[in-house]
Amino acid sequence: MSNRKVLAILSGGLDSSTMLWKLQQDGYEVMGTISFNYGQRHSKELQGIPALLDAFAEQFGKRPESMIVDISVLRELAASGAVMGDEELPKKAYDVETQKVTIVPNRNAIFISLAAARAVAMGYQYVAYAAHSNDHSVYPDCRPEFVEAMDKTLELANAWTPVNLLAPFVRSSKADIVRIGRKIGTPFELTWSCYEGGDRPCLECGTCLERISSFKEAGFPDPALTPDEWSQAVKNLNSGNSMGN
Repeated sequence: MSNRKVLAILSGGLDSSTMLWKLQQDGYEVMGTISFNYGQRHSKELQGIPALLDAFAEQFGKRPESMIVDISVLRELAASGAVMGDEELPKKAYDVETQKVTIVPNRNAIFISLAAARAVAMGYQYVAYAAHSNDHSVYPDCRPEFVEAMDKTLELANAWTPVNLLAPFVRSSKADIVRIGRKIGTPFELTWSCYEGGDRPCLECGTCLERISSFKEAGFPDPALTPDEWSQAVKNLNSGNSMGN
């Protein structure tokens, strides 16, 4: 049997968590996860990773090795926008113009390159990340052509110890991911998708609104929210404005 061992880039968010479950169910062997502290606004997603991996172990009978890599120097190298810079987070619907401020220069290329180095060292054939089609218009490093080019780059850079890039959701929408996750048992309640790092999701930033929209399109409420929060979330989504406006 060919080497189907995978190192998954795991943020602790909905997309990468569902990817973890999907890969294992599809016959890949998720050997490890790699996550990055890259100088982002908060580490709330990263804090939830141990619980996610506990849930993974309970369902699949094994717990992947987990690494959180500190590359927070990236904030000094490439501080810009709202995620690593001083600009305000957009509190509007998820679209191209409002979300461009959340771009982190070359982020996925950096993550994938570091993950590939780890995969080669450990003898794994694949690195996986959870790019999806909702992000194509905003983030260049989530597009199919980037995936294809990066896959080829990893092959060329590691010719004697080949490693390939998996992006199982690159042509799927976030609502598709929600549907898949519900079917295969992703513990959505353990994931975090908010740009803010508070105790509860803000329900008004772009990534919150995108998540709300995806669950609404999929036809069921987000289990990470209380019933009151879900009601407020849908109101925010329908109004197209921030909470309280």
